[in-house]
Amino acid sequence: MFSGKKIGFIGAGNMASALIKGILKARLVESDYVSASDIDIEKLDSLKNEYGINIIFKENEKLVSESDIIILAVKPQIFEKILKEIAPKLNKSKLIITIAAGISTEFIEHVVGKELKIVRAMPNTPALILEGATAIAPGLHAEEEDLRIAHKIFDAVGKVAIVDESQMDAVTGLSGSGPAYVFMIIEALSDAGVKMGLSRNVAMKLAAQTVMGAAKLQIETDMHPGRLKDMVTSPGGTAIAGIHTLEQGGLRTTLINAVESATKRSIELGSKNGK
Repeated sequence: MFSGKKIGFIGAGNMASALIKGILKARLVESDYVSASDIDIEKLDSLKNEYGINIIFKENEKLVSESDIIILAVKPQIFEKILKEIAPKLNKSKLIITIAAGISTEFIEHVVGKELKIVRAMPNTPALILEGATAIAPGLHAEEEDLRIAHKIFDAVGKVAIVDESQMDAVTGLSGSGPAYVFMIIEALSDAGVKMGLSRNVAMKLAAQTVMGAAKLQIETDMHPGRLKDMVTSPGGTAIAGIHTLEQGGLRTTLINAVESATKRSIELGSKNGK
């Protein structure tokens, strides 16, 4: 699919593992065209045993030299240190994809001191089961083909939206942090079921499936959520009584405020990391 291009991951954590799983399942490349580098040999061994990829212990420069596409899957706190380490091996012949929150493509070029082909991405944790939501944004020197490659990679772990890089903090606040909000909703619905007499197991199963089914219905029909809500709310019925209580509790405002707060925090973290 990628015409013999080699993909290298710096960082072998959960997101790298999810992307490797998706890439191989989608047959974008063969396993011997994928490499990963990390300071944790146990993580590397686990990836090698599960997916048959190449592992490079602590030698990030070697990985960059041997890769055409480099995916930077390290935490923002050590991002600059890793960049300075691999800078001598980076050039415009390689595509760099970064998934670090709050790190701009401009900052990467500034640290490296070169013009580079960079695509910035913000995936979320459901990528672990290939149901992620990822936004990608091209850097100043990324070409159409680079964006196409990045789109294919993240397509392999869910759905992808292309945005302007200026919108990435909002993406972090919505879909990047969003799974945490949904998990709280599932937990709260489950607690409510238990309060009303259901067993914890039954309540949790019904709550989780309800959230998943509702989301899938909206995606597959592409109908506005308001219209789908109206399909459930019969006159004088149970759903409208429940919605009334949610409105009294300020559910919409609370969720909007949560996304706004997370977006502002993403901006703050980006500033601390030299964004």
